[in-house]
Amino acid sequence: MQQLVFATNNTHKLEEIADKIAGKIQLLSLNDIGCFDDIAETGATFSENAAIKSHYIFNKYKLNCFGDDSGLEIDALNGEPGVYSARYAGKHGDHGANIRKVLERLKHADNRTARFHTVISLIWDGKEHFFEGTVEGIIRNELSGTAGFGYDPIFQPLGYAVTFAEMTLAEKNSISHRAKAVDKMIEFLNAV
Repeated sequence: MQQLVFATNNTHKLEEIADKIAGKIQLLSLNDIGCFDDIAETGATFSENAAIKSHYIFNKYKLNCFGDDSGLEIDALNGEPGVYSARYAGKHGDHGANIRKVLERLKHADNRTARFHTVISLIWDGKEHFFEGTVEGIIRNELSGTAGFGYDPIFQPLGYAVTFAEMTLAEKNSISHRAKAVDKMIEFLNAV
């Protein structure tokens, strides 16, 4: 079975993608390859941040790998938090503070439309390939659900009456932005 390194320390992302590619490719984490470096996301776009991660791992370890960057784009906030989704309120990974900031900024907004967007940068046999996925939805007025991570408790995908945080992992993985990008990557890998 082919091995593929996912350039992330986010255990939630690892769990989601491992579930998607189970039996197809052996997914390795940064811990699995002995990488404990903090790869700084200094890009101005999702594509740049994804590429920073994949190039870092490929250049240092010479392994097939991919990096992703994802974020929430809210129309009433001109696409914010976007590339700054994980650190929107200041501290990286403070999901509660990020959600509070979004809800505060949307307090008087009639337009609640938003989308999650993912870009994957895959380096396979030394060549880079990009895959994208989006899921449209709305931002709820309050949190609902305990599953998932990040903005999942306030994001309700179009066509559903529940948030990502109220879905099982399998349900979320059937429609999410990351799942769509991963499906495209798997389709590519199945063809090589």
